[in-house]
Amino acid sequence: MANSTINAVFKGGMNFTADINGHKIEIDTDEAHGGKNLGTRPKAMMLASLAGCTGLDIVGILNKMRVNFSDYSIKVDGHLTEGDAAIYDEVTVIHTIKVDKVCEPQVKKAVSLSQEKYCGVTKMFEAFAKVSYKINYL
Repeated sequence: MANSTINAVFKGGMNFTADINGHKIEIDTDEAHGGKNLGTRPKAMMLASLAGCTGLDIVGILNKMRVNFSDYSIKVDGHLTEGDAAIYDEVTVIHTIKVDKVCEPQVKKAVSLSQEKYCGVTKMFEAFAKVSYKINYL
C-alpha cells in the first residue's frame, strides 16, 4: 500500500500552510483562539475529505452506470463532543442531486456502494463516529 505524506509549514500566529501533492491549503483558527482566520480549521478539513472521497466515488459510479445527473452537492454535518479534545461522534452526509426519477435507484446504489464499500474516509470516520447518509432529489 502507498504511504501519504504532507508537509505543513508554520507561518506565524496560529497559521500553517500545508502542501498536499503540490496543492497549498491554509490552516488557521479564529481570533478567539489566537488565529487570524487565514484558513480552514483542521476538523472542518476532515469533513471536506469525507465529502470529497464519497463524491469522487459516486461520480465515478454514476458515470460507469451512464446516469445523467446535474446539480450534485454534498453537505456533511458533524457533531462535536464537549471538551478540550472534541471529536466528531455523529456525522451525516447529505447528497443533493438532480436526476430523472427513473434513475433514483441507481443513485441510491452508488451512494450505498461508496458509503459501505469504497470510501476509505467513511471507514476511518466509522472508527469513532456514527455515520449516516441521506439523499435529496431535485
